[in-house]
Amino acid sequence: MRVVITAATTGEWMPAFVHLKDLYSNDSKRLKVQFYQSGVGMLSSAVSLTRLIYEEKPDLILQAGIAGSFNPKIPIGKTVVVREEIMADMGVEEQKNWKDIFDLKLEKSNYPPFEKKKLPNPWLKEYNLLKLPEVVGISVNQITTGEKRIKTITKKYHPDIESMEGAALHYVCREFAIPFLQVRTISNEVGERDKTKWDIKMAINNVNKTILAYLDKLYTLK
Repeated sequence: MRVVITAATTGEWMPAFVHLKDLYSNDSKRLKVQFYQSGVGMLSSAVSLTRLIYEEKPDLILQAGIAGSFNPKIPIGKTVVVREEIMADMGVEEQKNWKDIFDLKLEKSNYPPFEKKKLPNPWLKEYNLLKLPEVVGISVNQITTGEKRIKTITKKYHPDIESMEGAALHYVCREFAIPFLQVRTISNEVGERDKTKWDIKMAINNVNKTILAYLDKLYTLK
């Protein structure tokens, strides 16, 4: 089984990479693991993941990283898996109302790869091997900070977490029918960028522990 661990930056998976080294290398007959940097943001991730699928033909893509939390019940340091993704900043602010591409009739709500305006993970039941809490994620190109914007997004999409690459993973993998999993650890609450309240180090540490635990679980099953 060919598994790719991907993240926007190498720092988000480097601890797991260093720990594994050649344990699940291309010489492994049961599980072959590759680490891949997709780049920051939806555009970069979509292009690089498409290239990855064509060149490497993986059986599973696991996107790992950190995220901001909208949900006070999901504390900093908690690791979750994304059940469905929403593109939350593609549209227009018009007459003090936010309208996305579905409101503007630029996209049909159930036209592939969308389902009811969302990008759900149809392989989640099969591949959530660690039984991680399932959440709703939104992806944005501009990190959400303003109170008004937070209220607008929360009311419209009811998200649990925010990232900048999740929707690209869901979109591309649904289009190419490649099983995937998006695993995120909370580094901060969504809002004012006061990094004294963030814990990126703990978030990266926890998400990498989850990567290692997941690969061990997958190895025993495959």
